[in-house]
Amino acid sequence: MNKKFVIIIFSFLLLAGFSVSQGAEIKGKVINVVKGEPYAHGSVLVEPLGTENRLEAKIDKQGSYVFQNLEPGTYILWMDLYSATPAGGERREITIIEPGETVELDLSISPSFLDKALVFTKETSDFIWFPLMVVLLFLIGIVLTILTRLIQVRRFILSMKMVLRGAMKKDKSEKEEGDISPYAALMTALAATVGNGNLAGVATAIATGGPGAPVWMWIAGFLGMATKYAEGFLGVRFRVKNERGEMSGGPMYYARYGIKNLKLAKFMGMFFAICGAFTCLFGTGNMAQSNSMALVFNDQFGVPFWLTGFVVFTMVGAVILGGIKRIGAVSERLVPTMILLYFTGAIVIIAANIVNLPAAFAIIFKSAFSVKAVGGGMIGASVKLVISVGVRRGLLSNESGLGSAAIAQSASKSSDPSRNGLIAMTGTFIDTLVVNTLTTLTIVITGMYLKTPVFGSVEGLTSTKLTAAAFDSVIPFGGYIIALSSFLFGYSTLLGWCYYGEKCLEYIFGVRIIYPYRIAFIILLFIGANIQGPHLNIVWYVGDMANAFMAFPNIVSMIILAGMVGKVTTDYFYKKDKGSRLKI
Repeated sequence: MNKKFVIIIFSFLLLAGFSVSQGAEIKGKVINVVKGEPYAHGSVLVEPLGTENRLEAKIDKQGSYVFQNLEPGTYILWMDLYSATPAGGERREITIIEPGETVELDLSISPSFLDKALVFTKETSDFIWFPLMVVLLFLIGIVLTILTRLIQVRRFILSMKMVLRGAMKKDKSEKEEGDISPYAALMTALAATVGNGNLAGVATAIATGGPGAPVWMWIAGFLGMATKYAEGFLGVRFRVKNERGEMSGGPMYYARYGIKNLKLAKFMGMFFAICGAFTCLFGTGNMAQSNSMALVFNDQFGVPFWLTGFVVFTMVGAVILGGIKRIGAVSERLVPTMILLYFTGAIVIIAANIVNLPAAFAIIFKSAFSVKAVGGGMIGASVKLVISVGVRRGLLSNESGLGSAAIAQSASKSSDPSRNGLIAMTGTFIDTLVVNTLTTLTIVITGMYLKTPVFGSVEGLTSTKLTAAAFDSVIPFGGYIIALSSFLFGYSTLLGWCYYGEKCLEYIFGVRIIYPYRIAFIILLFIGANIQGPHLNIVWYVGDMANAFMAFPNIVSMIILAGMVGKVTTDYFYKKDKGSRLKI
């Protein structure tokens, strides 16, 4: 009996080995014809003629690639450079006749300047974010959650009551020192936070990391509520009054005046101010927003990119030249309206596919921890990539760890840092656990996630196009809702981030820099609207790097000041249950 079993197993393995050896293969090298040497970036894709079943082979350090176990037939072969086809990378057709045939085919490319920029920004962004920034963001979130005794849970209801009182104009802080009300400060922060990161950023995360990426957004968002609390707290505690009589605060100030080591304090304050100004001018707070707005308006209405850029240029300029008071007044009215518009549309999509909701959640959570959980069809994906993309897009969206909310909260009429911390943390909840969840569910529940580059789809949907496709699948002209939402989200973000940037530069140069900065800001947003095509991901990768450089000094400063935040918060909220009697 045992002998028969061994013979059967041996025969099976022999046949299996024979069948594998009969599979054909395509192999070769990718050559940079400009330098005459192997090219070691990106991957090669192969697709059986007449199908959409793409296979991917990574290009190794020697520029080599190989596809194995292919059936006889005709294939289309081309190079993929992070969702773009490099210059000179033409599609090649190849026919395999014999089952065991080996076909050698070298591919030649002549990478353009934009190709090189795409490679540099993508690979640099990946290097910075994983593991360094991912670990730092989780670390500060966990530390502050522990030191504040789970404040995002224990004082969540109180924080929402404060926001609702502000919305109903029942806030009692109007007579306190500051420029705008705490509610207006929250709306300014939300104006900057709830932007195209919620539409394009979440969609891009799914398109590059799969449907599991948003899970890591949620985890980072939950921890980020404690981080955002600390930012709001420190922003008010260490703010100063500038020569115009306006409040100025943020990470550069709590680093400068909170850290006891004077040399380190000055360095961290200046480091944040420089990185913050760069992010506001060239990163996710400016060019990435106008880029997404122009893309969706061109896709839905055929509006030329330059025209959208000009309209946004005019509308943003009309508000930001009036300073924080005008920005706060506009944000108070604009932010609730735009969130309600998007919320309504997303709920309609989800309700129309309600029977698929359990399956959608299953796909989301399974693919967060295993790229094979959705059928193994995700090209180039790994759990590492899913985590990295989810956390970095989460930071882009909710800004917990960037320190931006501290700048907005420091302008509020308040003498109570803990109160401002509670109000600030609701921004992360609204942004990540509400708006981002709606975007994720609309894309997954409609099945549009399968039409993304990570699943090898010919359509290759990403950014606002992916979200618009999900809305179009249920609501006639649903893409118009995304177009309008993208415009409003992007517009509000531009207003908030312009203010952040001027405060960073004010810290370096004084108030004389404010008006020249505002002019530069609106010029750059016009330029950002016109950067389109297969290399538009450069804008997002630059934004990712800028976010990382901005977050690093803020996180380090908060780690140093975390003990003080925890002690004051514990004394304020938990000793003799003072938090239950906090006036709202």
